Amino acid sequence: MLKTAQTSLTEGVINLAVGHPSLHMLPLREMERAAAHRFAAGNAEFLQYGAEWGDGLLRTELAAYLTREYGFAVRPEQTFISGGTSQATDLCCAMLTQPGDTVIVEDPTYFFAFGMFRDHGLNIVTVPVDEHGLDVDALEALVAQHSPRLVYTIPVHQNPSGVTLTQERRERLVRLAQENGFYVLADEVYQLLTFEGAPPQSFAAWVDTGHVLSLGSFSKILAPGSRLGWINAREDVLERLAHNGAVVSGGGYSPLGSGLIRSMLELGTLPEYVAGLRDTYRRRSAALADALDDLRPLGVDFARPAGGYFIWATLPTQAAPLLPLALEGGVRFQPGTLFSPHETQPDRARLCFAFYEEAELCEGVRRLGEVLQRAK
Repeated sequence: MLKTAQTSLTEGVINLAVGHPSLHMLPLREMERAAAHRFAAGNAEFLQYGAEWGDGLLRTELAAYLTREYGFAVRPEQTFISGGTSQATDLCCAMLTQPGDTVIVEDPTYFFAFGMFRDHGLNIVTVPVDEHGLDVDALEALVAQHSPRLVYTIPVHQNPSGVTLTQERRERLVRLAQENGFYVLADEVYQLLTFEGAPPQSFAAWVDTGHVLSLGSFSKILAPGSRLGWINAREDVLERLAHNGAVVSGGGYSPLGSGLIRSMLELGTLPEYVAGLRDTYRRRSAALADALDDLRPLGVDFARPAGGYFIWATLPTQAAPLLPLALEGGVRFQPGTLFSPHETQPDRARLCFAFYEEAELCEGVRRLGEVLQRAK
């Protein structure tokens, strides 16, 4: 049995609530090769305290990689190495907000974000999400009412809904930020995990406005244990982040880990690994969706994902009361109420396809179907 805040694995239960890859998917051999490459260089700088903005050579390699992936120029001087997206979100709250400020978040959204915002004394206001992403019409009224400091969005393959914000709404959101003086905090951890169709334009395209911060993470495209990610923003915004007391005291985040990831980029290993992840998640998402199709006669509904980790399913009954029965039946999911500070989404369940292989995903859905039959 393994239990952390992110993971709860119990023998005999197929846990479709888990939101990360399994151990055997992690790049052990690739990281071993990267470590050999970095240590063989004979330069011990990556074992010393690091620059506040992060390893400059990694920032250069990463910006070049993102330029290729995003289809527009990403500059190293607008790239800051973070300790992952959670740390980046916390850092942005610490340096760009004051207690009592308002943050507008999507409903539903990533549930661990609530604790980070509350830790900084922020007032959380929610905006609805539809099949096209964050409802910008509703947001405009909320901005006029609450004068937010931040708008937090997961604009691509959203956690948990899987929806992607349209280009027109992205442009409107950026204009709203410029007109009203708030920051768009774009959590884009699934941007590089689009496996059907072309990915949308990253919010990194708008960092020159000074009102946009695009957050990325190696946790999703490499390994959660790397605890590294990046922030793309205008130079003056990043300079504010670099003056954080913990950053000044401890230096840039994980120079050792940064050195290994830099080697993976220099060796061409990271792009190959990410391509493999997309193929794996394409197969697994299809297997989960195909299995869920068989539950439609029971009242289950969902949209097929084009990327990310999750399917956001509508159940014929409330999800949270169903969970104890599901655990008895050997399957687990995340109930929809978890993803809203107001416990909306009662008939929704988030199902993850990143952790299990296809046969286990299908078995998990079969068990869910039996549970729904018993709950009738």
